[in-house]
Amino acid sequence: MTCQHFKRTVIFTVIALLAFSVSNAQFLWNSDSAFKANTPNSGRLWGYAFLDFFYKGHSDSLNRGGNNQYTGIPQGRNGFQIRRVYLGYDYNISKKFSAELLLAAEDNFPAFNPPSSAAASGDQLLNNKQTFFLKYANIKWKDIWKGTDLIAGLQGTPAFPFISERIWAYRSIERTITDIRRTPSYDLGLGLRGVFDPKTKNFGYDLLAANGTGDKPESNSFRWFYGDVFAFFMKRKLVIDFYADYQRLNWQPGWHHDRQMIKGYVAYSYPSTDDPWPAFTVGAEGFINNIKADTRNVPYKGIGVPDTSATKANGLSFYVHGNIVKNKLRFFARVDVYNPNKNMKNLGADSTFVGLSSPSGYNTPGYKLTYSPSTGSPTAATSTGDISSKETFFTVGLDFTPYRGVHFMPNVWYNHYKSQLNTVPGMTPGVSDGNYDLVYRMTFYFVFGK
Repeated sequence: MTCQHFKRTVIFTVIALLAFSVSNAQFLWNSDSAFKANTPNSGRLWGYAFLDFFYKGHSDSLNRGGNNQYTGIPQGRNGFQIRRVYLGYDYNISKKFSAELLLAAEDNFPAFNPPSSAAASGDQLLNNKQTFFLKYANIKWKDIWKGTDLIAGLQGTPAFPFISERIWAYRSIERTITDIRRTPSYDLGLGLRGVFDPKTKNFGYDLLAANGTGDKPESNSFRWFYGDVFAFFMKRKLVIDFYADYQRLNWQPGWHHDRQMIKGYVAYSYPSTDDPWPAFTVGAEGFINNIKADTRNVPYKGIGVPDTSATKANGLSFYVHGNIVKNKLRFFARVDVYNPNKNMKNLGADSTFVGLSSPSGYNTPGYKLTYSPSTGSPTAATSTGDISSKETFFTVGLDFTPYRGVHFMPNVWYNHYKSQLNTVPGMTPGVSDGNYDLVYRMTFYFVFGK
């Protein structure tokens, strides 16, 4: 479907919905209150967007951190960018069934598409324009048994969207630490989402069996299995959450390659974790991701026999946010530490490590880029082959809300890199490779419809 055809289809659908709403008074096509009350034949149109004006104050010389939006952007570059637009429609078919549709337009990763800067990648079209893609399309059978819903289709995963991302509250500033490392936020499958105590809803679970490919067609028989359990305490001020997942990546004689993550999350909010903008919140999230037979170790100077070893990625995130002036001005701060392979110290520091089939975002090598003097666009990208760099991320900022659902957020975005190799490809021997990306931003964020 061409972009023009897609736009015509969306416009026709909206017009058809409006015409139907006029001809049938029983159908509340856009009523947030009616939808929340679970009224049959009621729906709501909603959405949000966040965009930035940015200035890149410093650039990592090796262009590492390829899963963030500022890799490959040269120092001194500035501009406006749209990082996300959501357009969703939720509909109550009856008291037992509801449907959810969500279109999303998101920024490209990495920004300048290394190692091939000539072709678009990520969420851009081949002509480098942004467009909507299908993110959610599901039907929910409510209370298939008491306290549990069955969801079929494209849906949010148990990994972080419903607990840790919601309480972090500043997705408009940055993804959660597991989202940055590309644990899927949505997937196509069959899920069960429920609570053990339907009256208080303090203890619950979220299970999903899905393709592991988001909205892309499946290409193998290896399903991704997700599981999450959570508990709220102290009148829902405190939440503790445990998550795990598993997927085979390749399973054949000589190469049994799989991944398995475990994650823990704890947060305290006053007056409640249910408050979207509480007076004060502090939280911590950490994960370990074991990826079996994932990394090929080529011994130093070619001496010895190459072999495969397990990748053990881990990360830890701490954040705090709260009110300065209630309903008008808030603050936020966060720091993450990340190691793409804790097993490096057991493999020898003077070796080259080559990812075999690592999930995007776990083992991302750095690049040496050259730029066009006239346009500033990258003309060539050469991989350094180093996938060992530890990262430290930091952000801090203010959140000014002149009106409910409208936010202006000046913030600083910083990511530091340091290789675990003694000899770092692309660096002069004896010169430290420790370097960083630093970006100053004004972020604009608005919500409508809910």
